[in-house]
Amino acid sequence: MTDQAVDSGGPARASNDRFFGRQRELKALQADIERAGLDTLAGRKAPRARVLLIAGRPGSGRTALAGELVRRLAGDYPDGVLRVRLSEPGGRPVPMDRAARELLDSLEIPSPPGAGEDELTAMVREALAERRMLLFLDDAGDAGQVDPLLPDNPDCLAVAVAEGPLTGIPDVRPCTLGGMDAKSAIELLGTFTGSVRITVDPQAAESIAEECGGLPAALILVGGWLADRPRSSVADVAKRLRALPDDGEQPKSARPLARAFRLVYESLPQPAARTLRLLALAPAGIADAHTASALAGCSVSAAESTLRDLAAFGLLHPDGAQFAVPGALLPLIRALMEAHDRPAEVQLARARMLERTVRQLQSCWAITEPDGSPPRKKLAGLPRALRFSTVPAAAEWLRIRQPALLASARLAVDDGELDTLARRLVAALVRALAAHRGTEDAAPELYGLHQLVLDVAERRGLYREQAAALLNLADLDAQTGRSEDALARYRAALDAGRAASDPYATGRAMESVGGAYQDLGDWQRAADWYGRALAQRQMRGERADEARLHGRLGTAHTYAGRYGEALRSWRAAVAGYRRIRDLPSQARALSETARVQEYAGRPEESLRTCQEAVELARRAGDARLQAALQLRLADTLDRLGDPAAARLHRGAAERLLGEEGFACEIRSASSKD
Repeated sequence: MTDQAVDSGGPARASNDRFFGRQRELKALQADIERAGLDTLAGRKAPRARVLLIAGRPGSGRTALAGELVRRLAGDYPDGVLRVRLSEPGGRPVPMDRAARELLDSLEIPSPPGAGEDELTAMVREALAERRMLLFLDDAGDAGQVDPLLPDNPDCLAVAVAEGPLTGIPDVRPCTLGGMDAKSAIELLGTFTGSVRITVDPQAAESIAEECGGLPAALILVGGWLADRPRSSVADVAKRLRALPDDGEQPKSARPLARAFRLVYESLPQPAARTLRLLALAPAGIADAHTASALAGCSVSAAESTLRDLAAFGLLHPDGAQFAVPGALLPLIRALMEAHDRPAEVQLARARMLERTVRQLQSCWAITEPDGSPPRKKLAGLPRALRFSTVPAAAEWLRIRQPALLASARLAVDDGELDTLARRLVAALVRALAAHRGTEDAAPELYGLHQLVLDVAERRGLYREQAAALLNLADLDAQTGRSEDALARYRAALDAGRAASDPYATGRAMESVGGAYQDLGDWQRAADWYGRALAQRQMRGERADEARLHGRLGTAHTYAGRYGEALRSWRAAVAGYRRIRDLPSQARALSETARVQEYAGRPEESLRTCQEAVELARRAGDARLQAALQLRLADTLDRLGDPAAARLHRGAAERLLGEEGFACEIRSASSKD
């Protein structure tokens, strides 16, 4: 971790990225670690992680101090440092489930999609219970955001950053930050101006430190202004600062930063000032050249140059190819946007940004498609700046931009005025994540995106999209064992599908309702709903789905012990697969028929049926399936008292698979059973 001059809630770092001042505070915090807690004084072992609190306004250097403390302490915690930000740049609290997922991702622990905050925070605490780690909780709004993440492990230490006290967490004494001491403030200013200008007029430098209230954020803004004007004296900027009026609407402690910001903003060229104002729209406060280009309506190269100029003034934080809008400055930037830019212009800028993001995501997905496919041909027609040259380059862009992309989708849906663009953005993001990470790995993010689709669909009365979103969410619920939740969503999807007169959605929902009941062990209701879905498929002449549903009915009847009905269903499935000439599925269905016959006490019939299934698999040329069926046949022969024949079939299975292969048990004709 590098030493920072200011926190992530204040402007950019000092040019040499050094840490300035705060030595007294650092000593006090380190001493607080050694201080006996209330439990120790009472003769009890501390039950959970200790919390050190650094309190102060954004821009006071609170996160920088926490970062320096963590850097110094990191060697004492061999399992590493976990960091999470608990407030968005605008000040809105980060939902606890999202914060917990970030921590679990850092620990490389998979988090179940759709899990609630209680389950996820419990997973965090459980993971930390056996580790010795530092937990860096940045920009906490209140104790309710910190307490659920604290493990019952006194070997862990939490360093929290907040604006005020964390009332409700015992044994926490805040280290409250004000301004820096004059010597450190002048030293910080000197990293921008050079030592000569400070030495020439040290009293003016002290005056600037006083006008800035000792706030690192304000000092860096003034330093950036002076660095851009090497012929301006320190006395000149001190005079300018004193001449600027205070904003009466700002709290007294925030006025020095507001004055410093105004000094820098008023010196910007008009295009740069407009770009800065529109960066208040950047999702998660993160922008790259494409985002700034779309917002300002300029070229990508011009936007990149402007972003670098703004970062040189301390108005943005550079982070590779991205730039972060400081949280301390965001309210000031947003106020300027609301005062100077008409609502229609702001909405147009937001629409341009979303449209650019959609096109980038489409390009990110298209590069994964085969050469010569329609998406790749369409990709070739995009401007060079929007194209990705390789799949790894697209995947890396998606990884880096993912937090901003997810925030963009959430903001677009919350806005409610650009729902068409919001729907396109979410769809493109779902497709890109699935293409590069796979649906299983990206399931937690996909769950949230499907929820956004549902929000828009319900708001706009789009029943078909509502049904699709509910089905996707229910599938993820079912995969993570939340069968009751899945059942409720499948039923809601059925209602939406009927309202949309969408036969696919209704059929899919009815079948899925049956699957949810099957997962819950309610075989009667499962069979009933499979029967309803089957009747619809038969009416529409969808033969492959008919055969599959006969198999699902057979499975439900088998588990319920209704072997006669199960046999009828599996035989219907066999006939259905025969009609569509699907030999492997026909062989699997015959194998299940043999299983039911064995359950029903008819081993000879089971043997003949299994032999027929083996022959079908041989004709299909599926060696692995044939071997699995040979093993099934061998088990049946063992039960019939013919071990010699059983050995022959097992040997045949081994020859089919070779030394590396293995045969899986055949369960049913449906992958869901």
